[in-house]
Amino acid sequence: MTGPTALAWVFLAFAVVLEVGGTLSLRAATHASRWWYLSVGLFYAGAFVLLTLALAHSMPLGIAYGVWAATGVALTAVLSRLIFKEPLTLMMTIGIVMICGGVLLIEQGAAHG
Repeated sequence: MTGPTALAWVFLAFAVVLEVGGTLSLRAATHASRWWYLSVGLFYAGAFVLLTLALAHSMPLGIAYGVWAATGVALTAVLSRLIFKEPLTLMMTIGIVMICGGVLLIEQGAAHG
């Protein structure tokens, strides 16, 4: 099996952006207009289509999901702080760094496997 193509990484990056958009929209839907639920569905549907395209372009599932999860957690926490004024403590920041480190280890392990 060959490694992921550059296009796979592009698809994955945009999938993460849409997933984070869906998650932030979900938060907005609970505190603002219910119309935000429409954007939740559209963002998540788009994210899963792009994730599927990344997988179709030789992205290993373990790598794709690890990057998706770690990047999504990090971006959602930071953007929730900026947009919704939610807490982002030192402990949370350390956790985000540890998650990202774990994903890097998984990716390195897959590259050497």
